[in-house]
Amino acid sequence: MRIGQIAIDVTPLRESRDFRRLFLSRFVSMAGNAVATTAANWQVYGLTHNSLAVGLLTLAAGIGMFIGLLTGGMLADRHDRRKLIMAVQLPQAVLAAALMANSLLGHPALWPLYLVTFCIGLCSGLASPASTAATPALAGIDRLPAAAALNATASQLGQLGGPAIAGLLIAGPGLASCYAIDAACFAIFGLAMLGISPLPPVVKAQRPGLKSLAEGLAYVRRNGVVGGMLLVDTNAMIFGMPSALFPALAATHFHGGSATFGLLVAAPGLGAMIGAATSGWTGRVRRPGVVVIGAGIVWGGAIALFGVVSSLPLALFFLAIAGMGDLISEVLRNALLQRYTPDPLRGRVSSLYLAQVTTAPAVGNVEAGGVARLVSPGFSVVSGGLACVAGALVLGALIPALRNASLSGTAGEAALAAAASSDSAATVDPGPAAVPGPETAVGPEAAVGPEAAVGAGPERP
Repeated sequence: MRIGQIAIDVTPLRESRDFRRLFLSRFVSMAGNAVATTAANWQVYGLTHNSLAVGLLTLAAGIGMFIGLLTGGMLADRHDRRKLIMAVQLPQAVLAAALMANSLLGHPALWPLYLVTFCIGLCSGLASPASTAATPALAGIDRLPAAAALNATASQLGQLGGPAIAGLLIAGPGLASCYAIDAACFAIFGLAMLGISPLPPVVKAQRPGLKSLAEGLAYVRRNGVVGGMLLVDTNAMIFGMPSALFPALAATHFHGGSATFGLLVAAPGLGAMIGAATSGWTGRVRRPGVVVIGAGIVWGGAIALFGVVSSLPLALFFLAIAGMGDLISEVLRNALLQRYTPDPLRGRVSSLYLAQVTTAPAVGNVEAGGVARLVSPGFSVVSGGLACVAGALVLGALIPALRNASLSGTAGEAALAAAASSDSAATVDPGPAAVPGPETAVGPEAAVGPEAAVGAGPERP
């Protein structure tokens, strides 16, 4: 296999000015958010010396994002997606500035960290479905996995550099500088969106409400591919997400400080970057669902091994392997999501997918912190990793639709035609029998067209 067949495909960046602008602005925003999130986690641990309290901070952000996502998905199927993205950037900049002000107090309060983190998550949730649903129109169907890999790369670049920078800033200028950088990055993102063309949905959905949300839920429930990959990732994140334990492990297990903590947080991002740089092969995978299941097994196994080693370099290696597996899973899950979802439902289905991506790690961090408090951090990490492996094997065996999923074929054109002929998303229901061929057995297929490329979801907490 030639190097060109392995290296990440950057064609969407060359071909689309708007995709390139969105990609770069998202990277800046994600890097700033990673810096601020790392600082907030360290600050909470410094104020409480409690890993469960750190997990609850992640949960606060997850709850805010979950509420925002459910609303944002409905809005993204009805309104201009560019305007939705722009609308939340200034409020988030103000909220980051509030965290900076609190950190400058002689005795910083704990409650503003939870409240402001919740509000930032809420704003981010309102915009994320619009960003994901808008990206397909900017890249094109032929670049589906490539666009997914590039967007995942933007997220992982932020996750890789952000925590390491935060560790240095905390030890140097202090926490306030981390929050100031986050505020500036939100402002840059909002200004960059001014140069992107309007991005209205292809088909305007009905008004937001319970009925509109129920349509998205019904589609996920019926579609074995979309529902199956959500279950596989939920299993991985609930049982194999130990990031809430990193402050305690850095201080007690590896006998380090903020710099060690930053390395632990950044290590999965390094592995993800290696995975992204070598992701060119993902566009030619014949059984992407099987790879998603396998990536869940790799994640859990690497996390379990991380929990049993005492050497920091070896621990960082296993975290990097976990991050590489998660990146490959993210690329293929995002590509499958767009392939198997028609545009009139894309905002709502994307919001449900992103809600899972965000809230499952938050629940997993609370679970990891609770088990660590009852037993020990090491036991929590190892037992969670092994449970993740077992869950991936069971789900893979029980969901044939996911195992048989494909990123090729003509099934999507029929789904797009059905969606385009509907007056509203309420009638979009491409059933399994609608299209002959090998994809028929895996449930409703997605819209295929210029809108069907993919955006990456929010970064892992």
